[in-house]
Amino acid sequence: MPLARSLPKASFAKTLGPALPILIGTSLMLTLSMGLRQSLGIFMQPLTHDVGISISEFTLAIAVQNLAWGFLQPLAGALTVRYGFRAIMVGGAVLYIAGLVLLASAHGLISVLIGAGVLIGTSLACTAAAIAMSVAARAVPETVRSTVLGIVSAAGSLGALLSAPIGQVLSEDFGWRFGLASFVVLALVMLPAAWLAGRVDRIELPKPSSDQIGNISAGAAVGMAFSNASFVVMTLAYFVCGMQLVFITTHLPSYLLICGMDPMLSAQTLGVIGGFNVLGSLFFGWAGGRWNKLALLGGIYVCRSLVLAWYFMLPPTPATTLVFGALMGFLWLGVGPLVAGAVAEMFGLQWQAMIQGLAFMSHQIGSFVGAYGGGLIYDALGSYGLAWRIGVAVGLAAGLIQVAFALIRPTAPPMLRTA
Repeated sequence: MPLARSLPKASFAKTLGPALPILIGTSLMLTLSMGLRQSLGIFMQPLTHDVGISISEFTLAIAVQNLAWGFLQPLAGALTVRYGFRAIMVGGAVLYIAGLVLLASAHGLISVLIGAGVLIGTSLACTAAAIAMSVAARAVPETVRSTVLGIVSAAGSLGALLSAPIGQVLSEDFGWRFGLASFVVLALVMLPAAWLAGRVDRIELPKPSSDQIGNISAGAAVGMAFSNASFVVMTLAYFVCGMQLVFITTHLPSYLLICGMDPMLSAQTLGVIGGFNVLGSLFFGWAGGRWNKLALLGGIYVCRSLVLAWYFMLPPTPATTLVFGALMGFLWLGVGPLVAGAVAEMFGLQWQAMIQGLAFMSHQIGSFVGAYGGGLIYDALGSYGLAWRIGVAVGLAAGLIQVAFALIRPTAPPMLRTA
């Protein structure tokens, strides 16, 4: 029984007391890492016009970012076992700042690809959800883990509330380069946040028994993960998550501008997504401690697809766009605590960051398709109609398969669970 259900609030808070500095640093690092990245789409139209590149070339940079993030995530997770979380997270924060500086000073496609693509993508592998969730999971007892993962995920969603409106206002008043310069200033805060979160390295892992995954090598852990059917299905369905979310963050500002909406509406919508994401993350963190995490994941994918279909079937208005942002925000990062909690339950804590990174590779391949594929479809057809239809169809299929499989195989093999 989760501690959050069995103890009063004061006891729950007392349980978290020693971990609070770690959780605060982790949440701050995550909120800036994700918030700044999710807000880059507001610069797409002015940047491409000024630098002289196409929409699809800008989205190629975002696609490269997502591939770098995804394929380097397992490596970053494995390196935390050898070098500790602090070194990886602080190094990632430095790369994030460097990437934003290069993007803000870009004068051609190469600078955009390296800055927004390679550097920020590499940084996200070291500072975003997989690492942050692993830090939070290690910092607290198992009895409160799912709830705490939801809290950290919720806090990590607040960055878009701050960064998107700031970037939009400064970009309109002083130009997109000045707007990106403000992102550099915000990214500097990631350095002390990552250092504080790195205190988790002082916490020793529970000694694993002889049949748990902590006693085997990284290669054996990878093999065990991909021999687990529940993990494989979760990983394949995770593709849809990345495809839908990155399509929205990358292309929604452009779509609204094409439709004649106020440019500030896109920043407001991204902010609404961030705000309602707080509620969604808290809810799904709480729900994951009570119900089947994998079935909840499938339900999120189905609901997102229905919301996408509803919004893009109608002509956009400020009201429907903000409602879309609220609904989608509630379903946004709720996957974070569910995936992290499921991986910890199935495989334990020592290799959690690496195994979660393996699943995340699928997510980021989906992100590549959502960003670059959406740009290619727009350049070819002059509209996003086909892109959102594909997103809805694939999302519904993956969500229903995930729910069905979770109900058929509701638990992991006992030998893979932590004590």
